[in-house]
Amino acid sequence: MGVRMEIQQPVVPSQLPATGQESAVELVHLFDKLKAVRAFILDVDGVMTDNIVHVTESGEQLRRMNIRDGLGIKIALKNGFPVCIITGGRSQGVIKRLSGLGVEHIYSGIEDKWPVFVQFLQTFGLKAAEICYMGDDLPDLQILRKVGLSACPADSVPEVLNTVDYISPVAGGGGCVRDVVEKVLKSQGKWGMSYEL
Repeated sequence: MGVRMEIQQPVVPSQLPATGQESAVELVHLFDKLKAVRAFILDVDGVMTDNIVHVTESGEQLRRMNIRDGLGIKIALKNGFPVCIITGGRSQGVIKRLSGLGVEHIYSGIEDKWPVFVQFLQTFGLKAAEICYMGDDLPDLQILRKVGLSACPADSVPEVLNTVDYISPVAGGGGCVRDVVEKVLKSQGKWGMSYEL
């Protein structure tokens, strides 16, 4: 079951709230996972968007993305965290938006995400335990079960909500990516170093 919480400052055992031993262990465990992250892999629809596609009369599919997610991604990249996008969608607008943020590893139209995930690990010499993956639906489950820090938006499907380490209090498309990126970087003392991007 995912842990829903807000971490403003790094949590250490001496600062844990006296809410029971199990709760304290969960907080320490999550903090260790946040500190181990070296890269982010993200889904798009339902994570970076609100899960709604506006279809125009010409058949164009329009998505809405959150500016704060974009800044979070830029800050992660500036701090040396590789960012990878793996999505089943094929939107050229999404690709342009993410490329404009500096994301170099964008895989769209992917039905089976696992081979792309493995390829990304090999490219950067990373272990699954060093990855934060954020997804919201059934195609994300295989990777969510293998990574060091699994995360999802507040409005994810029940199967995902019951699998992940961290459930953002924010819904998909509302800044949930920024939320998890900020928590990871704050836990490692890398947030707020410079906002001049």
